[in-house]
Amino acid sequence: MNQQELVASLIPNRAPEPATRVVIGVNWTLVDSATGTGLVHTPVKSQQGCVPIPEAGTLTGRPLRELMDLTTDPNPIARAVGFAALNAYWNRRDMTGVSANGLDLVEDRGHKTVIIGRFPRLDQRVPGAAVIERNPGPNDFPEEAAKTLIPGAEFLVITASTLSNGALAGLLALRRNAFTILVGPGTPLSPALFDKGIDVLAGLRVDDPEQAARAVMEGGAEKAIRPSGQMISLTRNQRA
Repeated sequence: MNQQELVASLIPNRAPEPATRVVIGVNWTLVDSATGTGLVHTPVKSQQGCVPIPEAGTLTGRPLRELMDLTTDPNPIARAVGFAALNAYWNRRDMTGVSANGLDLVEDRGHKTVIIGRFPRLDQRVPGAAVIERNPGPNDFPEEAAKTLIPGAEFLVITASTLSNGALAGLLALRRNAFTILVGPGTPLSPALFDKGIDVLAGLRVDDPEQAARAVMEGGAEKAIRPSGQMISLTRNQRA
């Protein structure tokens, strides 16, 4: 399974509901609809390929399914809009699940616990875990270490940003028997991901889209967005 196939499995045949709002903030990109709100990390503007979106000013009002086609756009900023539309479809306001942070399910088994992404307070939660970061800090491993660390992992936690940045399929291909959790507000709560080797989906259901949009427009980070909704987790035996 490659990244293109993984993304295609998440896109529904029909999603006619229109986007009622599209916001591209410095930290997060948001797409809202009548039934749900989707969030995705905004790419760094200096990232290769980031250019203004030619259709800017016309995205609001388009069907979510049309915006999802942007998930394959060469422009990372446009791709973020596509994945936010995807999340607006899956992360519905009527979604139910266990009210929990996915990181609470992780056991500290030293370097047998591998975490992709430097989440807040990891040193307190799982101090012995091996953390892999695109921009590694003093105690982190570089991306190249994934090839040696993931195959032996018993617990694998992956930031949802790997879906929109194109890395998720490659990371899942490295796992063997690891209990795998996809974590973050950008996690699509789609049961299709259970068939790709993920055991728990830990994402955000936005209950107050106005509050979420304000936080995004004002440059808020995840801490500013979380009060607008509820972090919920879905497991393999609990399908939307």
